[in-house]
Amino acid sequence: MKIGLSTYSLYEALKSGEMTVPDIIQWVSDQGGEHVEISLVGFDLVENPELIDPICRKIEQTGITASSYTVGAQLLQESREAFDAEVSRLMRHVETAAKMGIQLMRHDACSRPPEEATIEQFEADLPHMIEGIRRIADHAMQHGITTSVENHGYHVQNSDRVRRLIHAVDRPNYRWTLDVGNFVCVDEDPLYAVRNAMPFAVMVHFKDFYIRPSSLDPGEGWFRSSSGKYLRGAIVGQGDIDIRSILKILKDHGYDGFLSVEFEGMEDCRLGSRIGMENLRRLVSEC
Repeated sequence: MKIGLSTYSLYEALKSGEMTVPDIIQWVSDQGGEHVEISLVGFDLVENPELIDPICRKIEQTGITASSYTVGAQLLQESREAFDAEVSRLMRHVETAAKMGIQLMRHDACSRPPEEATIEQFEADLPHMIEGIRRIADHAMQHGITTSVENHGYHVQNSDRVRRLIHAVDRPNYRWTLDVGNFVCVDEDPLYAVRNAMPFAVMVHFKDFYIRPSSLDPGEGWFRSSSGKYLRGAIVGQGDIDIRSILKILKDHGYDGFLSVEFEGMEDCRLGSRIGMENLRRLVSEC
């Protein structure tokens, strides 16, 4: 398994101007990272194509692998024209990933606030998601790219819903970017959910959370799960997610792909990302 980092983990340094995307790639390489996930948070390579060459040059200089191209999306739109525009936008991102030589691309399906994310609404929204995702996956197939969905955004976060979506889309190059921590946002046991995801996982995000009961308000910096539990991002290996058991599940199922650390904690992003990568590397060696 290859350990690396999502550029999203260093978003705060990117936003403040302390780091550029090439700086992040160099930093990940300096920490011993084997890959970097290009997550388009804080920058856009379709809107700003001049950023592509410096990123590709830095990838070549460091010898690090660009593992995945990650972009947000919302396939639930108010009009047919807006839906088609969103699909076309994502196809342009597919073409950008292909130019950069990246073979995995994660794009969102859709999101809804927790109060709207019912199973009935999911089933009603499913045809719209299927149509858009098939069009994008078919376009990606021409470029040798596997697209994927990540379990997040409340509406498509439970593992059974993600499986339902993948089966319904029914494309061999549409798989799962598995985030081992995000399941707690919809109050699902991560160990059950990771097992549920294994037949489809092409990328694994390692994210950790502190989890507190709904009866105990910990104050600033926390958000709430679907059932009202309090959650806060943690350094990987320091929170309440059973990272060691999850790694064992991955190994037992023969997963040998990319492990991408995502840091969302309150600590300095470089500190949290560095320790998270070190912890994950140590836990992989111990499992």
